[in-house]
Amino acid sequence: MSKEQPPRPEPLDPPMVPFALAGIAAWALAGLVLLVFFRDWLTTHDHQDWLWTCLAGFLWGFPGLAVMMRHDANRRRRRAGR
Repeated sequence: MSKEQPPRPEPLDPPMVPFALAGIAAWALAGLVLLVFFRDWLTTHDHQDWLWTCLAGFLWGFPGLAVMMRHDANRRRRRAGR
């Protein structure tokens, strides 16, 4: 009694550039909200480093975006070769 297993589904391989752009936008939006609406609170409670964290997340998003652009180009190349 050997049961044949169903074929495994293909792994998900979505385009990654939108995720990188969403991350960059999220860090930028968080930084702007903190800067515009909570600047006095951040200064009063000694949390100015939150703004630096947002800036770092925003800036580190660009190397991530470059990596994801390369990933998507390789993804298109792989799918074209099938």
